[in-house]
Amino acid sequence: MASGVQDFNRTESDRLNEIKGHLEIALLEKHFLQEELRKLREETNAETLRQELEKERQRRLELEQKVNEVLKARAEEVPATQQATKPQTQANGTDKRSHTVCSRLQKWFCDKFGEYVEDFRFQPEENTVETEEPLSARRLTENMRRLKRGAKPVTNFVKNLSALSDWYSIYTSAIAFIIYMNAVWHGWAIPMFLFLAILRLSLNYLIARGWRIQWSIVPEVSEPVEPPKEDLTVSEKFQLVLDVAQKAQNLFGKMADILEKIKNLFMWVQPEITQKLYIALWAAFIASCFLPYRIIGLAMGLYAGIKFFLIDFIFKRCPRLRAKYDTPYIIWTSLPTDPQLKERSNATVSRRLQTAASRSYVGSNAPTGINKDEDTSRFHTTKRGNFHEVFNLSENERPLAVCENGWRCCLINRDRKMPTDYIRNGILYVTENYLCFESSKSGSSKRNKVIKLTDITDIQKYKVLSVLPGSGMGIAVSTPSTQKPLVFGAMVHRDEAFETIFNQYVKITSASSNSES
Repeated sequence: MASGVQDFNRTESDRLNEIKGHLEIALLEKHFLQEELRKLREETNAETLRQELEKERQRRLELEQKVNEVLKARAEEVPATQQATKPQTQANGTDKRSHTVCSRLQKWFCDKFGEYVEDFRFQPEENTVETEEPLSARRLTENMRRLKRGAKPVTNFVKNLSALSDWYSIYTSAIAFIIYMNAVWHGWAIPMFLFLAILRLSLNYLIARGWRIQWSIVPEVSEPVEPPKEDLTVSEKFQLVLDVAQKAQNLFGKMADILEKIKNLFMWVQPEITQKLYIALWAAFIASCFLPYRIIGLAMGLYAGIKFFLIDFIFKRCPRLRAKYDTPYIIWTSLPTDPQLKERSNATVSRRLQTAASRSYVGSNAPTGINKDEDTSRFHTTKRGNFHEVFNLSENERPLAVCENGWRCCLINRDRKMPTDYIRNGILYVTENYLCFESSKSGSSKRNKVIKLTDITDIQKYKVLSVLPGSGMGIAVSTPSTQKPLVFGAMVHRDEAFETIFNQYVKITSASSNSES
């Protein structure tokens, strides 16, 4: 009974210590952010901006004074000129009439065309900076719904085109095919498209007036509209941001793939593909020089109709036939993107390195031979230099194959009290005997951290903030030299890193125990 009470008290004390650790992390992060905010405020030159503003105000006042003085001088000169010219105007009435006629014409011209002349006056361009809105979950959901509603007409149009090409409705596709081919044959393709645009605008006008008209091949499916939530929890907001980030990532990835393929097509990345486009452009240029445009338009229109209504339908139903004979599809799918080109170049380099390593391994029996591990470790470098020199290790120590480039993370050392030493951003490596952290800030190597795997007493997955959903993105490592575990947080590939570190830790500890026994 007494042992059970002691275990219960121990678990309660462990929970309290864990909660205390979370609170300490949050407070230290708050203190760190406050220090960063204070530094940013000190860096802003508020005083210089105020001085420049005062100078501009003084210049404006001086200009206003000069303008007022000029206006007063002109007002004093006008009566004097009138008194001097009064006897002359009385003596000569014809000059007076001509002067009044010229003034009236000048006034009429200024009234009629002065506004247009002012429009053509050059003015310096004003550089306006748009204010960015702060991140808000409600605003985020509203913008998502606006984007979905705005893209709905475009998606419906694409769905209707694909339905026509797939012969979703046989009668509709047959009628559209006959009308299109007849219009192209008689040279009415452009009037037909313009008439369809006018018809679509007319239907939109009737729909805006309250008419219920559905002109769509594919029946529209009404999606349930979720009522917006007023108050979202922290986990719901975080999940919402993750969903939006995932959708934006996929959308930007598709757009980047399209743009990179077009760029690689015109930059001769794959000459055999660009050569086909080059020959086709020359053939089109020669045909446009010798053939009349009516024949060219007729040929292009007939090919587009047959391709859209018949050939694409057959190719979609027969994927093997499409993979063999659909030239535009073959060209587009075979065009590489930049990541694919990078993977190919890396694979080529790795093959060359493997070939060179095998050759050096074959010739390692010679007296001038070099060990393979030593040779590869010498050439492995980080951003700051050679790996063994950065961490002050032997030349045999190099990162494992899984983490040659390392994992980006932040080291949270809860033993430190200063905010600059509490959190460090950097890269984590795992070697055969060590766990190495390279700080991203420039400076001495004292900011780096090297932990011997045999000195680790405990390693486990860690969640820095319990309010966030998921199992966390950190790894906690306990050593005898630290009072509190070192936390490597903000790791995107946390599970992969944990498995690698844990497996190497078990391997080293078991090997050391066997050697001792």
